[in-house]
Amino acid sequence: MRLTIKIGSNVLTRADGSLDITRMSALVDQIAQLRAEGHEIIIVTSGAVASGRSELKHITSDLDSVDKRQLFSAVGQAKLINRYVNLFRDYGIKVGQVLTTKEHFSDSEHRKNQENCIRVMLENEVIPIVNENDTISITELMFTDNDELSGLIAQMTKSDTLIILSNIDGIYDGDPNDKNSKVIRTIEPGRDISEYIQTAKSSAGRGGMQSKSSVAERTAKAGINVVIANGKKDNILISLMNNRANTICTEFVC
Repeated sequence: MRLTIKIGSNVLTRADGSLDITRMSALVDQIAQLRAEGHEIIIVTSGAVASGRSELKHITSDLDSVDKRQLFSAVGQAKLINRYVNLFRDYGIKVGQVLTTKEHFSDSEHRKNQENCIRVMLENEVIPIVNENDTISITELMFTDNDELSGLIAQMTKSDTLIILSNIDGIYDGDPNDKNSKVIRTIEPGRDISEYIQTAKSSAGRGGMQSKSSVAERTAKAGINVVIANGKKDNILISLMNNRANTICTEFVC
């Protein structure tokens, strides 16, 4: 299978905003195992801005929000991709960086070039690691978040499944903090789940469950199964691929 795996900021960062190398390493271990089982993998990763913020703790509030985002992402993206390179190197796996903007999906030539780049990487057994280019993506150039980007990448690459990893098990039928609430395991096409969606944004990223469910619905309509699961759970990717029936998650079936 061809899998697009989106790893959210809340999965890759600790409470203090620093990069969670232990969790990142565990996910790489699982992706390497999936590769060994014959799956093609495309990674859509968040974490650059959070990574840069933790690296530049001395920065004061003198900079405006745009300047800070550009600075943090420029420093953080280098740190993030370097970590991926070193972790995958232990398995003899090559990775390549693909930085994109919303403009690259609205213009046919840019889209074709981007699609071709990812195709060539996959054909040569290189894992594409995709992220929004936050150094130049400002205001109207920005994706809503990397959930939106992952859906577009999954459709562009004709992935079989999109896995969205967050810090929550899936979509609940009530307040996730209520012990009586349960994860909705399967969402069929056309089902209205708006009453269950929490509108709060994530603490480290720009998105939230509202964004994830919207992207999941659109992507499923395009013929791609979408799974929302907790990326902080041990061995989650292996469980999703080899024992999904017994793994807590929400799956949007196409």
